[in-house]
Amino acid sequence: MKTKIMHTMLFIAIFIAMNSCSADTAEGTESSTTTEALITNYTYNDSELETMQLINDYRVRIGLNALQKINHISFKCQEHNTYMIANNVVNHNDFTARSENIMGVLGAKNVGENVAYNYKTSEAVLKAWLESPGHKENIEGNFTHFGLSVTTDPATGKKYYTNIFVRI
Repeated sequence: MKTKIMHTMLFIAIFIAMNSCSADTAEGTESSTTTEALITNYTYNDSELETMQLINDYRVRIGLNALQKINHISFKCQEHNTYMIANNVVNHNDFTARSENIMGVLGAKNVGENVAYNYKTSEAVLKAWLESPGHKENIEGNFTHFGLSVTTDPATGKKYYTNIFVRI
């Protein structure tokens, strides 16, 4: 029995080390301003579209509204993925700047963010997010719109995910 518990604990530790994700949220005020323009062009890859569809399918299945995608939000997600890949990190650095930009440009009232990396499929990242209270809270949150970027690190082949939720 003790050996089985030790093997389970080792598996969990390895799994956490190999796959990482985290969540963050921010609320806006009426005084949020920005000088950055609205980004309207964003080309979605298959992984992004599939992950967004899975998130909306989950939300609808539990009685919530489907979220509408906004290209500007996905562009901000892509910027963060590029940063994480360049710096070999998975974090929420500059989340405040991203959320303030989205609040200023889009008039968002609330912003939440999930990040992850090293999940090979859309199903796997969604499963991991739903098993984490903070991520699940964002996915099930009182949001109206979202954006998502899934970027593959060309050096390692690992996928980086940034998913931003907003209420407008």
